[in-house]
Amino acid sequence: MAKNWSNVPFHPGRWPFFYGWIILVWASLGILMSVPGQTIGVSVFTDYLLQALSVTRDELSFAYMLGTIGSSFLLPWAGRMYDRLGVRMICTTAAIGLGIVLVTFSQVDIILKDWLGIQTSFVILIFLVFGFLFLRFFGQGVLTMASRNMMIQWFDRRRGLATGFSNVVVALSFSSAPVVLYHFIAAYDWRGAWLLMAFVVGVVFPVIVVIFFRSRPEDSGLIPDGPAKPGKQIKQAKFPVVKAFTLREVRMNYAFWVFGLMLAMQGLYITGFTFHVVSIFGESGLSEMDAITIFQPSAVLAVGLTLGASALSDHIHLKYLLYAKGIGAMLGIIGLIYLSEGQWAYYLIILGNGVMTGLFSVLSTVTWPRYYGRAHLGAISGQFISLVVFGSALGPILFSLSLTYSGSYQLAGWLCLGVYFILTIAGFKADNPQVELAEEIKSHE
Repeated sequence: MAKNWSNVPFHPGRWPFFYGWIILVWASLGILMSVPGQTIGVSVFTDYLLQALSVTRDELSFAYMLGTIGSSFLLPWAGRMYDRLGVRMICTTAAIGLGIVLVTFSQVDIILKDWLGIQTSFVILIFLVFGFLFLRFFGQGVLTMASRNMMIQWFDRRRGLATGFSNVVVALSFSSAPVVLYHFIAAYDWRGAWLLMAFVVGVVFPVIVVIFFRSRPEDSGLIPDGPAKPGKQIKQAKFPVVKAFTLREVRMNYAFWVFGLMLAMQGLYITGFTFHVVSIFGESGLSEMDAITIFQPSAVLAVGLTLGASALSDHIHLKYLLYAKGIGAMLGIIGLIYLSEGQWAYYLIILGNGVMTGLFSVLSTVTWPRYYGRAHLGAISGQFISLVVFGSALGPILFSLSLTYSGSYQLAGWLCLGVYFILTIAGFKADNPQVELAEEIKSHE
């Protein structure tokens, strides 16, 4: 009989309380380990790369876009591998891979110019494309997807409430990331900061993955949400899953594309905003400190919204949260467009970014298992993450070209505003397919 590696080096069922709560901690850490591959982690190093490699902002943005698009094409495959191999194998591989990429980026100019003697901008940009491809694939893509999937698998009835705590930790940590990374750079130089992250992500974190990560409670004879207390009957989920959708069926479902594209638009907008945040604020006469500290008040708002919306998501239709997200996004973009007009626009950005960030965490976590079941969660979430990553690839170049050809970032803002408006209207028909299937089954009984 094959060994059940889910119970090595210890059996989760022997934990003094439901192991799913421990899973929340480690899954949150897994998502935090993706920060070096997220735009919020890359943006801090943008100006250092520009100076070290002597490339233009447009060129760097273009390389970032191509690398990110390339990684998006690999993510559906990574999702299928997650379904086959489980979270420990996938996260360990991704963490080590991300560590290697970070070491490479820390020495990128030395490797290209001193070791290889390359001075041609075209060759440098090709190298950057592949570097960004693997940075985004392992970080923003695989580590985020696998960690979130593991967390989703351990809860059902209380999925929104449980994952809400994780979303709060992640939101606070992500908002603080630019400031923390700036301190790392001040203390260790930009090369040392990347090397420090490479050690933590590529050496320390894989050990944690191997010891504590587990794909599904069923692999260890447990059930989602944990056992009920003696004498207490387990309540059925308010939105039961009556069919497990395959990826092919999901791709043909209207709601998937509305939710997926709405969340992908956040990838586009927030990535473009974050990648050029110092320049955006500079164009409006504001300081670098104004730029990098705007994420923290947005995160405080996102935290409260995440907690409330996560608990609420267990009881209401998710498309209502989709409407709120679209409205919040449009408010934040209006603030960006009119940033130079007054302090009210600054606070509007904080409000809008807080709303869209808080609801992104909720919707990207609870939507797919509720709408399509857990059987093919890796493949489905891989397709979703692919859309988000593809969207995030377009953000930096869209904002960069807006500045180059129109002299400001307002054109990019207007384009994003229009798309968000269309998707918010489209959300009125983005119903849960499980509800319709349940009604059909009931009518035939």
